[in-house]
Amino acid sequence: MDSQSSCVVVTGFGPFRQHLVNSSWEAVKELSKLGLGRDMEVELRILQLPVDYREVKQRVTRIWEDLQPQLVVHVGVDPTAKAIFLEQCGKNWGYGDADIRGFHPERGVCLPDGPEVIASGVSMRAVSRRAVVEGVEVAFSRDAGRYVCDYTYYLSLHHGNGCAALVHVPPLSPSLPASLLGKALQVIIQEMLEELRKPGLNAWFTGNSAFAIPDRGNQLGDCSFREN
Repeated sequence: MDSQSSCVVVTGFGPFRQHLVNSSWEAVKELSKLGLGRDMEVELRILQLPVDYREVKQRVTRIWEDLQPQLVVHVGVDPTAKAIFLEQCGKNWGYGDADIRGFHPERGVCLPDGPEVIASGVSMRAVSRRAVVEGVEVAFSRDAGRYVCDYTYYLSLHHGNGCAALVHVPPLSPSLPASLLGKALQVIIQEMLEELRKPGLNAWFTGNSAFAIPDRGNQLGDCSFREN
């Protein structure tokens, strides 16, 4: 991680399946209106990603190569969720569901030579405990679902030396409008940036360009697979 970087990139996804309005992008747009807060001396950039494996692969690579952000936060929608989930790790295999173009990766693998699991250097469990947002629960998750969100996250963790995050938001509803989700993202990202500023994390990122955790997990977030 470049300690001099002052850019944070936040992405949301476009329409797919029955989600003609994707709450992830609506939440990111609301975040853009709010900004990251006056105390956060970072530039916020937002980007919409298509629910398209091949296009995502190109765009994630360009984000890290061209912008060199200190953190990238990907936001996706979980159609069944009632809470916001902070995903600790990305998985390399299991991508059998087709994207909006009917494509899925060969053999369902993200990077053929990559580790099975890559964890974020940000403790999502710690962030979920501190990020208090009235009107919506913020929870910790160990399984991002093996679709384009998870695929995007794994690639971003790989390119960003673990300096990435994935947030799953619920669908929009009267009790969970885009304005609330945007405010929640602001609070969550503020806490993530505080995590990155903890002593010792810069050295950790320097030495762990593709940090993989075994199924049993470890102190950074326990990335064991969920029971189905």
